[in-house]
Amino acid sequence: MSVEQRPANDAGHAPKGSGLKKIVAASMVGTVVEWYEFFLYATAATLVFGKYFFPATGNDLDGIIQAFLTYAVGFIARPLGGIVFGQIGDKLGRKPTLQLTIIIIGVSTFLMGCLPGFADIGYLAPALLVVLRFIQGFALGGEWGGAVLLVAEHSPNKTRAFWSSWPQAAVPVGNLLATLVLYIMSTTLSSEAFLGWGWRVAFWLSAVIVFVGYYIRTNVSESPIFLEAKELVEKEQAVSYGVFEVLRKYPKGIFQAMGLRFAENIMYYLVVSFAIVYLKSVHKYDTSSLLLALLIAHVIHFAIIPQYGRLADRIGRKPVYLAGTILGATWPFFAFPMFDTRNAVVIVLAVTIGLMMHGLMYAGQPAIMAEMFPTRMRYSGASLGSQVTSIFAGSLAPLLATQWLKDAGSWVPTAIYLVVACAITAVAVLSLKETKGVALEDVDQEDAAREGLLTAARR
Repeated sequence: MSVEQRPANDAGHAPKGSGLKKIVAASMVGTVVEWYEFFLYATAATLVFGKYFFPATGNDLDGIIQAFLTYAVGFIARPLGGIVFGQIGDKLGRKPTLQLTIIIIGVSTFLMGCLPGFADIGYLAPALLVVLRFIQGFALGGEWGGAVLLVAEHSPNKTRAFWSSWPQAAVPVGNLLATLVLYIMSTTLSSEAFLGWGWRVAFWLSAVIVFVGYYIRTNVSESPIFLEAKELVEKEQAVSYGVFEVLRKYPKGIFQAMGLRFAENIMYYLVVSFAIVYLKSVHKYDTSSLLLALLIAHVIHFAIIPQYGRLADRIGRKPVYLAGTILGATWPFFAFPMFDTRNAVVIVLAVTIGLMMHGLMYAGQPAIMAEMFPTRMRYSGASLGSQVTSIFAGSLAPLLATQWLKDAGSWVPTAIYLVVACAITAVAVLSLKETKGVALEDVDQEDAAREGLLTAARR
């Protein structure tokens, strides 16, 4: 019986009550830690790194562009991390992979806070920054897939989008913490002190919260559906798993996942990174006020993502995602004029609306990608499809937008860029089949039928 024909139900392996909440909490805490560190770099690249790690040229935008180039290195590393950790996660499990990634990204972030600047060691400073950034991005490339799939594979069929959206909601929490720490530092220290040592404290704090995330992740279990798939792979020598298998058997799914991520990834970094660049370079807006605006927007983003997940469970994955692409295409055309008012309330509103639109795409991603691939290659498929896109989307978005601002002195090229990206993602959404309420066991059974394996039938 096909995935569409078999009635989905919530029986089986979904943990009840506190058990599922514990898994969600473990996934969220680790994700908060990971993204605190990753987005800390993004904010510091805008506020600090351009001046500290690169030579002065007389134009502040040059330093920011150079900092964003090192920022892009992390995105280039993410697909490699997705391949390596996806393979590990599909073979050994989600839990040990997530424990490894959190340690790697924690150590690399701590060391960033120890680096001397360009004035001290010259070009060796940005070189070391690039190396650590690559390691950080490599680890994060394996983090996302494991975190969301750990929850998705434990969730009831009818509420999978809701529960698996919580790790997504942890991303703005991590960004919120990073912004909050930098906000406190920038308001309590002089500009000289902040640029000299204050920013380092935020990076050093990662050593504390990494231990918390690692400890919590030691207390979760693998999903039964993964253990069954692992047993099948070990029993049936003809069945494989991981990156090469998903590329061979599900290339369409990989391209669909990449398309889903394209506009979402671009829009997020335009809202949280380029908005700061625009307001600081064009309007010389106060750093503390910008960070406060992001704090407010991140709180609302966190609150709204699970509600969008609930909506995707109720009316379907496709209509919610499609609404995000359509609304997202409109954002720059009213947001940048709102930025030009220089009114604090209006600026907060523009950023918040942007993140609310982004959430329509972001909330349902884990459920959609979990339902696209069978368990034996789900980690690899979700990680590869999502992380490869980051090279062409999130890594380039703030860099291109800043370059266009420098060359054209206008936000219009950036607006057109986002419209095109949203059109590409809309096509990817329309190409999907609706999987609301589907059982992951049915996805595995359909895959087994393709392989001619009756042993994978639902037990």
